Amino acid sequence: MGKYNTLLYYCYSPIEDAAQFAVDHLNFCKSLDLVGRIIVADEGLNGTVSGSPESCKAYMEAVHADARFAKTEFKIDEVEELSFIKMHCRYKPEIVHSGLRNPKDIDPNRQTGVHLEPQDFMQMKDQDDVVVLDVRSNYEHSVGRFKNAVTLDMENFREFPEKIKELQQYKGKKILTYCTGGIKCEKASALLLKEGFEDVYQLHGGIIKYGKEAGGKDFDGQCYVFDNRVTVDVNSVNPSVVSTCRNCGTTTSKMINCANPDCNEHFTQCDACGEQLEGCCSPVCMTHPRKREYDGTGYYVKVPQPVNADKISKRKHKQFVK
Repeated sequence: MGKYNTLLYYCYSPIEDAAQFAVDHLNFCKSLDLVGRIIVADEGLNGTVSGSPESCKAYMEAVHADARFAKTEFKIDEVEELSFIKMHCRYKPEIVHSGLRNPKDIDPNRQTGVHLEPQDFMQMKDQDDVVVLDVRSNYEHSVGRFKNAVTLDMENFREFPEKIKELQQYKGKKILTYCTGGIKCEKASALLLKEGFEDVYQLHGGIIKYGKEAGGKDFDGQCYVFDNRVTVDVNSVNPSVVSTCRNCGTTTSKMINCANPDCNEHFTQCDACGEQLEGCCSPVCMTHPRKREYDGTGYYVKVPQPVNADKISKRKHKQFVK
């Protein structure tokens, strides 16, 4: 049993004066001694926080007590160490960047794909008329993905709207989308429906919930997570490793960020190459004057910036005037 809890969650629910909410919510999280990363937008919340079981329980109770977020579903991991070092809570235009000119073109509160619980997803995914679609980025699916899943060549989810044209061959089939915790699928499935795909589904709770409730069966490799754990095991039924070291080709599931801050690329690297290249993706990056010290984890803490509500309000006003 872990000493701490790590909570993964999101909720699409309109927030008035979301910029100020981000300021207040940051202070609230700090009052509970939580660490983590939360994105606040006019459309809702998206976060991962870590702390003592008591602090996490108090946080969940407070979120559920707010009528706007009463439906929030938390995925809880027991961990030996805190999954973050700092507490970040930032206002952004979207809780997951969709790449749409007008994010209001789709609204997960009005229309999304059919939500499949993990056991239902497991039963459907191997049917002949089904396509399992990974809507995550390259660095995420490179370290782990469902068997026979269709993956897209994209560096960021904001590229997804353009990638839909590559999926036209699958119209007429059932599309089962999945991602880490479910948040990307809310927009991905809504956009697929908007583009004329008729049978669209999404894995409710994502890979993380699938691991907890279905044993992670047929998920090859590890699941990338957005905290200092970097990747986590989800498959306790038929686990495997699908990724290899970028530098030597050895099988490894370890993923790091390049120690060169100007590169900062996500990539898989074995411990031997990590030691030899000092956590860099190449000898060239080793020569960078600001190369960070490699401690064997390949995870580097970003310096948190305070939320400037006045500056955000002015920016939003300028956008509205345009």
